[in-house]
Amino acid sequence: MMPLRLGAARSVVLLGAHPDDIEIGAGGLLLALGDNPGLRVHYVLLTGSPARQAEARAAAAAFLPGARVSFALHDLPDGRVPARWGEAKEIVDAAAATLGADLVLAPDPDDAHQDHRTLGALAPTSFRDATLLYYEIPKWDGDLVRRNVYLPLAAERVHRKVELLHAAYPSQKARDWWDDEVFLGLARLRGMECRSRYAEAFRCEKAVIEP
Repeated sequence: MMPLRLGAARSVVLLGAHPDDIEIGAGGLLLALGDNPGLRVHYVLLTGSPARQAEARAAAAAFLPGARVSFALHDLPDGRVPARWGEAKEIVDAAAATLGADLVLAPDPDDAHQDHRTLGALAPTSFRDATLLYYEIPKWDGDLVRRNVYLPLAAERVHRKVELLHAAYPSQKARDWWDDEVFLGLARLRGMECRSRYAEAFRCEKAVIEP
């Protein structure tokens, strides 16, 4: 595994079970990565209708405007990914073969949603030499847990994240949990935990200390 400094990341694989997972969990980090010159990103989704996949493409363009982004968007059945484990494994293996990643973002293996959980469990079996960060997705299941990696975010950046979420994913605006208070509230809580106004938080099971 290569030590990682965020500013040194040049190749990133983004793994999401559903359109909007990646941006909810790591939109602030994506905006920060967008400052890296020559950034290559491979954006992978397991599920999504054509309309939802179009939203994801728009989100990637908005959150990563300077990056060279490739896509692998699939249409496994939403909520049934564990039953399609073999296909999901092939998708993750293909992503690892597509781009030699410095950094991989994936949902947490302890996430309460079965699709997130399956993808999170598959990620480390395919990406063995990259830094792997598990992002979090707030939901009614109440599965938020202790995090051990934090990215402090300036107020302007976290508000930009929320603005882009609304703009890129209009299909989700009617959901009762999709609002500024949820997104900003979680960012404020994680910011408090790392002595910042706002932050995104991740979990990392293995890391290398750079001398």
